[in-house]
Amino acid sequence: MSREYTLQRAPHATAINIDYAAELNEQQLAAVTAAPGPLLVIAGAGSGKTRTLTYRVAYLLENGIDPRNILLLTFTNKAARQMLDRVANLLPVDASGLWGGTFHSIGNRMLRRHGSALGYSSGFTIMDREDQKDLIDTVVAAAGINPREIRFPKGDVLAEIFSFVINTETPIDALLAEKFPYFLPLLEQITDVHARYEKKKKNTNSMDFDDLLEKTLRMLKEHEHIADFYRRQFQFILVDEYQDTNKIQADFIDTLAAEHRNVMVVGDDAQSIYSWRGANFKNILAFPERYPDAQVFKIELNYRSVPEILQVANAAIAANVKQFRKELAATRPSNAFKPAVVGLNDGSEQARFVAQRILELRDEGIELDEIAVLYRAHYHAIELQLELSRRGIPYLITSGVRFFEQAHVKDVTSFVRFVANPRDEVAFKRMVKLLPGIGNKSADNHWRAWENGLNERGEITSWGERLLAMPVGAKSKKSWEQLAHTLDEIAPGGQANPPSEMITSIVEAIYDDYAKANFTNYELRREDLNQLAAFARQFKDVNEFLSQLALISNIDAEPALDQSTDTEAVNLSSVHQAKGLEYHTVFVIWLTDGMFPSTRSLETRDAIEEERRLFYVAITRARDELYLTFPHMRLSGGFGDIFQRPSRFLKEIPTQLVEDWQIRRQ
Repeated sequence: MSREYTLQRAPHATAINIDYAAELNEQQLAAVTAAPGPLLVIAGAGSGKTRTLTYRVAYLLENGIDPRNILLLTFTNKAARQMLDRVANLLPVDASGLWGGTFHSIGNRMLRRHGSALGYSSGFTIMDREDQKDLIDTVVAAAGINPREIRFPKGDVLAEIFSFVINTETPIDALLAEKFPYFLPLLEQITDVHARYEKKKKNTNSMDFDDLLEKTLRMLKEHEHIADFYRRQFQFILVDEYQDTNKIQADFIDTLAAEHRNVMVVGDDAQSIYSWRGANFKNILAFPERYPDAQVFKIELNYRSVPEILQVANAAIAANVKQFRKELAATRPSNAFKPAVVGLNDGSEQARFVAQRILELRDEGIELDEIAVLYRAHYHAIELQLELSRRGIPYLITSGVRFFEQAHVKDVTSFVRFVANPRDEVAFKRMVKLLPGIGNKSADNHWRAWENGLNERGEITSWGERLLAMPVGAKSKKSWEQLAHTLDEIAPGGQANPPSEMITSIVEAIYDDYAKANFTNYELRREDLNQLAAFARQFKDVNEFLSQLALISNIDAEPALDQSTDTEAVNLSSVHQAKGLEYHTVFVIWLTDGMFPSTRSLETRDAIEEERRLFYVAITRARDELYLTFPHMRLSGGFGDIFQRPSRFLKEIPTQLVEDWQIRRQ
């Protein structure tokens, strides 16, 4: 005989004194106090998205929901902690039982509890990317593949491929065809390595970062009792930045919410800009289709920007067909300064304009760290970095290392350095280690053989004659011959060709194959190298070119520019890296078709729409002043000066919303 016993909820000491109507605007209030069920909150840029989520958590707690029954999913653990800290400041409630964190951290907690269902013990190891690369390299070697004999993708490239397969739920063959077509001939070997890698992880009780999602979802789908356990626990699910979720993350949410369907997702479809790393724009767009009874709320009051900037932002995104239409409205008063559209002759003049205007703003009392220059791709800032360095204007690169310090740029310039100075040991070793079968030891041996054969002046009449006379291993022989031929081509008789021609030849003859096998973002790096060749067209003499590169690097290396110091500095950033940030003044540069939007995006409507969303993100980083610049001409590595059309995005903005600046030249 059994007896039913009802366990009451533990009483919570809540203040129940939050005046939500006073703390929130009407749009935020409607979302925060909505009835249970599927909720989609479209929160425009600068509209208080975090505030809305925080008050929703507080509202649930005030209404008696146990913290243990709430799951808060964010894209950083820091974001989750900040929201929970704010909730704690609003309510005297112990919310420690609430699960909050990234998708991966939540998956990790679930797998530690129930991973035995998949054959993993609770003490499984989580590999970082370096561990993952090493394990994949071990598997490749065990499969009998010698990456030095064929240009087989390196461990970190394979890790990237496998990651895309998991996060986008795309078969390997389709993924390669879409993102890595140059590896399609190796499909059979890559598929075999993937299978071996999965087996190896299981045998070593190890998981990589993507397994924390993939294995968790598989566990929920294959073991219904585990799924039921978590569905009962998480009665309310809240998701931040939903527009950035990928396929597997959306499936994870839907699986947990399958019964109660109390899921609130918050995001801005107009700021969905990460498809290149697996984010699926369809998740937020199709939410009302997956949840037909979903309530949709729009939060359109912007607390960041002046009305003039928001009018341009609204116009910039209007042409997108696939979107939840909204109209950002300003809470700030007008500053009577329209965003400026500025046409310049070329990239160098654009750089001079930006630098001059930055100095003027500084004189007007605007701190340098309140100024940002945003661009579509890292190489767009080459001329600007040079100009800022010349004028002594400190700057920080928030989108990665400085252009000339990037590995692929230094790799290619090592060839140029070597032909300019055949006694440059560092350049020689960097250059030859790019070839298959050559490591540190053999590079050192080759250098001694090369150095011993040099005359006192270090003069060269035939690179091929010298190099081909040196003994090399069988694995390196073919590539060594290619190196000899390439050096003879770029510096015949020891006389260097113009630097731009040299760079183009080096990339096409040697470096392109290396880059494909070694870099996950090969296409972006190839764009960088094309732009390096274009930049080098300014210099006819190789030594002048190398001197300028050295001067820029040395100026950039000054302690005053170190990000750990308190020194004021202008922010240079890709738009992707600037998302979520804001500045008093923003310059968006290289607004020409083929640059922003990028050439690759011109092929499909979906790609153009994502580029337009990226433009929208750039505009909405500005609080007070906005400058949109475009050069009429740009240098090309091999085709002379190229005429540039102003970006189609500029043409979509009504002329009355912007001010056309005409440049007078002295």
